[in-house]
Amino acid sequence: MEEGIVTPASDDVAQTGAALRLAVARIGRRLRQTHAVGDVTLSGASVLARLSRDGADSPGSLAELERVRPQAMAATLASLEERGLVRRSQDEADGRRSLMTVTEEGRKVLMDRRSESVQRMTDVLGQEFTPEERGMLVAVLPLLDRLAERL
Repeated sequence: MEEGIVTPASDDVAQTGAALRLAVARIGRRLRQTHAVGDVTLSGASVLARLSRDGADSPGSLAELERVRPQAMAATLASLEERGLVRRSQDEADGRRSLMTVTEEGRKVLMDRRSESVQRMTDVLGQEFTPEERGMLVAVLPLLDRLAERL
């Protein structure tokens, strides 16, 4: 067990929540540290992933889905648009509204970023974890996805 990590009793909900939060935060931080300076921010990558997966959407809807203020989303979209990773167009159904779509360059940046993170995870999982441990991680993935959806 790694120093500083406390494994809670299975019925202690508060300790489980705290330990899970710490572990997930550390994984996210370590993966973010592998990306080059000037790379797309975490919020930018999240918006690119959402647009790539779900299709065009309005800035207001993206802010709501990403749970950020509209001003923060405007800054993220402006940065992505300036780099040519997203494109703004007029909504054909409502000409007052704009829609954002991911560009091919945005898809490429997203795939490159995913590839780096996945490769790093693959290397560590293959070198440091037994097949049984990897199986345990696979078994908990649906629970983590459900937790992420409910937060």
